[in-house]
Amino acid sequence: MSRSVGVVSRDVLLAEDGASFLRGILEGRHPGPPFADAMDFDLAEVEEGRVVFVGKPSPRFFNPLGTIHGGWTATILDSAMACAAHSTLKIGEGYTTLEMKLNYVRPVMPESGEVRCEGRLIHRGGTIATTEGRLLDAQGKLLAHGTETCMIFGAKAGR
Repeated sequence: MSRSVGVVSRDVLLAEDGASFLRGILEGRHPGPPFADAMDFDLAEVEEGRVVFVGKPSPRFFNPLGTIHGGWTATILDSAMACAAHSTLKIGEGYTTLEMKLNYVRPVMPESGEVRCEGRLIHRGGTIATTEGRLLDAQGKLLAHGTETCMIFGAKAGR
């Protein structure tokens, strides 16, 4: 699916709860983020506490060893885990990643096919959310997994 790419104003971002905003990307009401376009992956599913990204690892992301660079894998996992936290935000809340931990299980290759990366909420408190993510190849084999901690805060519009 062809989607627009860009960044919305802070006022637009904070006017909706997190799940509604992310659904807006799926529905085309909001543009997809430029980095996801550059990395060849897209948001595919959204529900509160759970998101899925799909991606296409290609030779343009090879490291010198001839496998997909770990940074590509980290980026899709970070996106899924962070957006799982994002999907729980109330109107007027923001968040940022505090830390993430990844485990690389198998090399990611173009032959992995379209990969699927699911992020799930583990816990949401008033100021901290923890999430987990799993990256699977087209046959459902685990490629990498991780956890992430996000800080949640009240955000001001207009910045």
